[in-house]
Amino acid sequence: MKNNYNRRIFLKNTALIGIGSSLLPTSGVVPDFHKQEVGKRVGIIGADTSHVIAFTKSLNDAKAGIELGGYQVVAVYPPGSRTIESSSSRIAGYTEELKKMGVRIAGSIDELIQEADVILLETNDGRLHLEQALQVLKSGKKMFIDKPLAGSLKDAIAIYSAAEKYKVPVFSASSLRYISKAQEVSKGLLGKVTGADTYSPAKIEKTHPDLFWYGIHGIELLFTVMGTGCKSVTRFKTNDTDIVVGTWKDDRIGTFRGTRTGMHEYGGTVFTDKATFPIGNYDGYQPLLLEIIKFFQTGIVPVTAEETLEIYAFMEAADESKRLGGKPVTLESVLK
Repeated sequence: MKNNYNRRIFLKNTALIGIGSSLLPTSGVVPDFHKQEVGKRVGIIGADTSHVIAFTKSLNDAKAGIELGGYQVVAVYPPGSRTIESSSSRIAGYTEELKKMGVRIAGSIDELIQEADVILLETNDGRLHLEQALQVLKSGKKMFIDKPLAGSLKDAIAIYSAAEKYKVPVFSASSLRYISKAQEVSKGLLGKVTGADTYSPAKIEKTHPDLFWYGIHGIELLFTVMGTGCKSVTRFKTNDTDIVVGTWKDDRIGTFRGTRTGMHEYGGTVFTDKATFPIGNYDGYQPLLLEIIKFFQTGIVPVTAEETLEIYAFMEAADESKRLGGKPVTLESVLK
């Protein structure tokens, strides 16, 4: 798109997605979204999750620290979840907030890609991620994909296969991975881990495999402290609670408790050869955002495709265990 972006084109594009002229600044002046340094321009796909507001507030803050590298959100393609009302109902309000923070509304993903150097794929509906991610991967631009990585294990594998094909690094993670204590454990600073129990809310969304929608948070925390190498999963489920037990190849056991009633909190307990201790409190979105910026700067993926796919195979195996009445299911079998 040319740099002389004007009011007429803006109105046309916003009308196409149903946003309308009500989102224009009260002065009627459209900001110049192209002053941002090339190489630092961030584009967002999907405006149906609170993550887009949190990330944009940090990046577009005039007082943002040097650790954020000067990156700024310059454009968003708002359409996201189509059939999940709890997500789609947020789009208009979040788009309004983004507009007030100086973010331009793109009329398509292709248009967004032209105006951005790196991409945050934030659409809440994981079923749309493969289609959206392919458009970005073909452009060669680095991309962070928010949870869930995909709406199925098959699509998750397809995303990473495409990333390999186009030689474009892709990063996906839950913000719980970057709880400070969990990071200390993962780096071996607190002893050799012999086991762990984690917990998080596990609200179920009928359009996704049970744990993909929200249980992913506590399960990613489990893998952060336990590492990879899980071989089998057994799941016990009631209407209110999930208990998922993973057995690792070295005979360590890690468990996840997913809650659907009571206080919804995040955390866990780690057992090491030196001590037993709580993982600690959730540190918010900022630690994850810092890792995303490092990834944009270096192209080095902080969480490998192999680990991320093992996490999704763990959740898929948990669903299969539920279908089998709580029998153990190997990750190898669901990957096949």
